[in-house]
Amino acid sequence: MFPGNFVATTPDKPAVIAAATGEQVTYAQLDDNSTRLANHLESLGLAPGDCIAVVSANDLRIFDVYWAALRSGLYVTAVNHHLTAAETSYILGDCNAKVLFAGASVADAVAGSGEIDVLARPGHRIVWGGTLDGFEDYDAILASASPEPRTDQPRGTDMLYSSGTTGRPKGIKTPMPEGQVNEVPDAYTAIFAPMYGFDDSTVYLSPAPLYHAAPLRYCGVTNSVGGTVVFLDRFEPEAALAAIEKYHVTHSQWVPTMFIRMLKLPAEIRDKYDVSSMKLAVHAAAPCPVEVKRAMIDWWGPVIHEYYASTEAAGATFIGPQEALDHPGSVGKPLLGVIHVCDEDGAELPTGEVGQVYFERDAVPFQYHNDPEKTRKSQHPEHENWSTTGDVGYVDDEGYLYLTDRKAFMIISGGVNIYPQEAENVLINHPAVFDVAVIGVPDPDLGEVAKACVQLSEGYLPSDELADELISFTKDSIAAYKAPRSVDFVDDLPRTPTGKLVKGQLRKRYWPAATV
Repeated sequence: MFPGNFVATTPDKPAVIAAATGEQVTYAQLDDNSTRLANHLESLGLAPGDCIAVVSANDLRIFDVYWAALRSGLYVTAVNHHLTAAETSYILGDCNAKVLFAGASVADAVAGSGEIDVLARPGHRIVWGGTLDGFEDYDAILASASPEPRTDQPRGTDMLYSSGTTGRPKGIKTPMPEGQVNEVPDAYTAIFAPMYGFDDSTVYLSPAPLYHAAPLRYCGVTNSVGGTVVFLDRFEPEAALAAIEKYHVTHSQWVPTMFIRMLKLPAEIRDKYDVSSMKLAVHAAAPCPVEVKRAMIDWWGPVIHEYYASTEAAGATFIGPQEALDHPGSVGKPLLGVIHVCDEDGAELPTGEVGQVYFERDAVPFQYHNDPEKTRKSQHPEHENWSTTGDVGYVDDEGYLYLTDRKAFMIISGGVNIYPQEAENVLINHPAVFDVAVIGVPDPDLGEVAKACVQLSEGYLPSDELADELISFTKDSIAAYKAPRSVDFVDDLPRTPTGKLVKGQLRKRYWPAATV
C-alpha cells in the first residue's frame, strides 16, 4: 500500500527512475528518505491534517516529500512551478502550508514565500538542487533527521489546486482517509490498480509535470503496488519513445497533444523504437480527436484507454480501445458515480438530450477549500451528493457519455487547463482595452490555444505592435501559459442587455458549427 511494504522483499528494486539521467531511488531509499522527512516534519510540530507544499520541476525528491506526507496523515499540495510569485504565495497561504519544499530552479515562483509567517520559521523552507535565500538545504535536513521507524502512520492525501473562473485557484479538498498507510489504499490505487493491471511488474512512464493530478496520483499507484516509475523531465516525443524501449515500459498516461506530436514524427523515427512492451496507455485531460485515437491504436495496438474525470474526483467514466472504435467520440460509461444529465433548473433530461453532467455519489466527494459558495455551486440544486464541474453532454441509449462543450469555456491547451477570465481580468486594466473576451480557438497541435478578442478604447488603433504589447502586459501579471497567444481587434463583443458576455456567439466565428 506504500513503499515501506516492499522493503523486506525488494529493497534494491528501483522505485523511481529519472529517464534524463538514469538516476534512481530504490524502495529502501524511498522508505528511509520519506521516514526521515516525516520525522523532521513532526519535529517542527506538524500533525495529521496539516498541509505541506512542493514547488519543483520534475525531480526524484518530489517522491520523498509525497510519501513523507502520505505516511504522516498530512495533505500535500503540489504547485505549478510556472506560476508567478504572487500566484504561488496565494496558494501557499490558502492551503496553510506549514512547510515548503522547492527546487532551486524555480526560484522566481517561490520568491515571495518568506513573507508567509509560518514559512519564515527555521526549517520550514527547504531547497534542493542549489541554494535559495532563507531556505535550508534538503540533503542536510535529510542527513540530520531521525531514521527511527514510525509507529503511527495515518494515511494522508493530496490537496491540489484548480484555477477558478474568478482568477483565484481553488483547493480541492477530499476527506482524509481513515487508517494506516500500510493497510488502507488510496482511492486511485483501489480503483485503477485492478482496472488497469498495475502490480509489482509495472513500469509506469510519466511524461507530464508531476504537479498535475493524474501524473502524481498514477506515480503513487505504481509505488503503492511495488512497481517502478520512470519520469521525463519534460515531454519530448522521441525521448518518450526512447524511454518506452529502454525501460520496457508497460503502463503510461498521456494527453492527446502528446499523441499528436508523436504521430507527427517522421516514420523512420517512430519505427525505430520498440513499443511492444506497452500493455496500457491511458489518456485523459482533454478530448482526443477520433482520428488521432484510431492512429494510435493502429500504431501501438489495442492498448489505448481513456477516462473522463476531474481533479475533484466527483465521478469517472472509462472506455477501452475497442469500445472507442465502436463508439467514436464517447468518453465511456461511468464506473465511479451515477450520471445525471440535467437542464439549467436541475431537472433530469431524457436520453440523448444535451445538458449539464452531474455525478451522483453516496456522499459529497469533495469541497473547495475555503470556498463553501463555490462548493455549493458545484452541487445539484436538490442533491448535495450530485456534483458537476460544469461539463455539458449527453448519454446515449447504451449509457455512453458524450461531451459537447467544455466547462465554463475553459480552454484546454495541450492538456493544460486555462481559465480565460484570469487574462480578461488583467487585460481590462490596460488603457487601450475597452472590452475583452479570451476564448479558445482551434490549433492543430495543442487542440486549442487562447486568443484575446479586444474592443479598443477611443483613440487607439489596431496594430501588431499593440497586440504584442497586450500579450506582454498579461504576462507581467499572470503565468505566461495563461496569456493569449494572439489578439484579434473587434468592433464590439456580443453581450446580453444585462451585460453578460455571450461567448458562444463569439466562438462561432472561429469554430466549426459542430463544436460550438
